[in-house]
Amino acid sequence: MKASQLLSPTLRETPAEAEVISHQLLLRAGFIRKAAAGVYTYLPLAQRVLRKISDIVRQEMDREGGQEITLPIIQPAELWMESGRWNVYGDELFRLKDRHGRDFALGPTHEEIITDLVRGEIHSYKQLPLLLYQIANKYRDERRPRFGLMRGREFIMKDLYSFDRDEEGLANTYKKMYDAYTRVFTRCGLKFRPVEADAGAIGGKGGTHEFMVIAESGEAAIVYCDDCDYAANVEKAEAKPQSLAEEAAAELAEVKTPGVKTIEELTKFLGIESDRLIKTLIYQTEKGLVVAVIRGDRQLNEIKLQNLVDTVQLHLADDGVVRLLTGAEVGFAGPVQLPATVCIDGQQVQVQVIVDEEVTLVANGITGANKTDIHLKNVNYGRDFGAHQVTDLRMVEPGEPCPRCGSPLRWARGIEVGQVFKLGTKYSKALNANILDENGKSREMVMGCYGIGVSRTMASAIEQNYDENGIIWPVSIAPFHVIVVPVSAKDDTQMQAAEKIYGQLREMGIEVVLDDRNERPGVKFKDADLIGFPYRLTIGPKTLAEDKVEVFNRRTGQSSLEDIETVAKNIAELIKRELDQLVG
Repeated sequence: MKASQLLSPTLRETPAEAEVISHQLLLRAGFIRKAAAGVYTYLPLAQRVLRKISDIVRQEMDREGGQEITLPIIQPAELWMESGRWNVYGDELFRLKDRHGRDFALGPTHEEIITDLVRGEIHSYKQLPLLLYQIANKYRDERRPRFGLMRGREFIMKDLYSFDRDEEGLANTYKKMYDAYTRVFTRCGLKFRPVEADAGAIGGKGGTHEFMVIAESGEAAIVYCDDCDYAANVEKAEAKPQSLAEEAAAELAEVKTPGVKTIEELTKFLGIESDRLIKTLIYQTEKGLVVAVIRGDRQLNEIKLQNLVDTVQLHLADDGVVRLLTGAEVGFAGPVQLPATVCIDGQQVQVQVIVDEEVTLVANGITGANKTDIHLKNVNYGRDFGAHQVTDLRMVEPGEPCPRCGSPLRWARGIEVGQVFKLGTKYSKALNANILDENGKSREMVMGCYGIGVSRTMASAIEQNYDENGIIWPVSIAPFHVIVVPVSAKDDTQMQAAEKIYGQLREMGIEVVLDDRNERPGVKFKDADLIGFPYRLTIGPKTLAEDKVEVFNRRTGQSSLEDIETVAKNIAELIKRELDQLVG
């Protein structure tokens, strides 16, 4: 490819809209252009990177027995209604009607339509396992698209769906996909961690792991252990209870606390540490009220609570509901003598109390008295209040002991580039996707779902690989491997040497650009660094006088002089070695 023919409109200034480094550099280096909020056009350089990532994904999916298909982006609402997700998926679902008034959705994911396909074609256990995947555009109406390709309304994703006869088969498929994902992201040159995670809107009661690219710009927080392989999203991470100093239970008593509502105000007013406080949070769900009780210095993990209650809707109760339940203004709620039911809008609503494990270890704690301007002191679990369930409800914190080996947990930020789910029978049961087993008995297929954000992987690679001059692509997914730069395109001798090396590299299968533009050398070098070519070969009057070529390594920043007759062969061998190392 000649640079004069390549559509790569670089920018010298960073667009004001670009927040994270990948968004800035993809725009500046001429990889993408914005069409609308959260919607982008991929220019030739981006398309080459996306194709390379997709090819790696295809190779690893095919290696594990995956078969590629193409599913429709426009999905009939009837299937989503059959699965029960049409009314609960939320506002992120793009909904539309055809000219006949029939409801459709733009696919954010494809569990319903793949299950519909398989239930019509697969009828015997002998046809399983079955692994079907696609690489296609997905659509989610994000409330606030941001960070360029990180959180958009349209994005490219690989999703594979597995169908097995039983849980044992699913476990085997899950392990295959877990290993395949590890190879995919290794081959893409990324630093990543698989972490235990929550299934979210996809659902399913089995295990799930997120593959996180470690980057400061990541939206997700993860904890991990250096001494064992434990790693988890903070929403999923196990929090082991930490004991406080033991003391004998004292007599329960009221304390006047006028206008003192928050944890911070209460610690100052009473002159105590926040770990002595017992915090009560009241939530409304479609199943009734849920009261979560945690230590005052801890943060409630709403994902854990929502999964425990198995509810779709979970939000903090409004002030009126709090007053109905506690008889007090907001800020004075506590778990002592809460009613089992409460009348809301003329209906009796159940009240479920769930207590974090650490609260049971607090001796003589302080909590709201369910009376305005009053708190209780010397509150003890078991004697003064109980619970429907005691469990882990809180967010884990850096430095806490690893739940596996006890070493201190470390904290990092990550970008989710892939996730693997054990769906179980969530969709096969809802959509009647059944097979006959060896005894002729009908049983539901057991499913898994495995996604990779292809466009997000491209952006994540930049978040890990850049400097003040631009992108530093891993060689396996770089749009081109080499750029050949004659210092002056007007100098026939330089151009002839550049053309020769360019042709040699192409014959050896190396993806190369010849910068034949009539630009100043500084402009060419800046563009080469910005775009992120792994190697730059510079041909100038000084190097030609010595029959040499300057070889610049973009990652190390080191330059060397190579013989003009052997430079193409040496660079080709170097690149192929680097690619082989990533494949393993």
